[in-house]
Amino acid sequence: MTTIAILWPTFAMVALVTIIWFTMFVQRFSHIKRNPPTARDFADGEAALRYFRPVEMPANNLTNLFEMPVMYFALVPLLMITHQANHVQVILAWIYVVLRAVHSFIHIGPKKVQPRFMVYVASCAVLMAMWIGFFVDMLGAANTLSRLS
Repeated sequence: MTTIAILWPTFAMVALVTIIWFTMFVQRFSHIKRNPPTARDFADGEAALRYFRPVEMPANNLTNLFEMPVMYFALVPLLMITHQANHVQVILAWIYVVLRAVHSFIHIGPKKVQPRFMVYVASCAVLMAMWIGFFVDMLGAANTLSRLS
């Protein structure tokens, strides 16, 4: 497997972010058409939040996709640069992306807090496994380099 294989789940993650953004855009646009805003609706941040409350879940989920996934997006180039994007990392990356997609679906769709939280925790555990695996691989590489010197 070449290091480029890690890009496929990364492209899927970018697609997920794009789908959630598009969902938010469509829902907000529809909301604006159904309920034309007044100046009062945007008088301050609180007023704007109240105005968009009926369609807030896609925006909340989009925000969420720029929290823990930032650590995923930071890890991918490191895996590629160091040639550590092995089979295990690619499989974990796919699992991570699928869990994030399930989390987004629950967040926007049925809005069930308990299952969403469980999927969130599982995705965080997978992401931590990826980082721990990378750290262990780097320790091994450093050890090999120090023995060769």
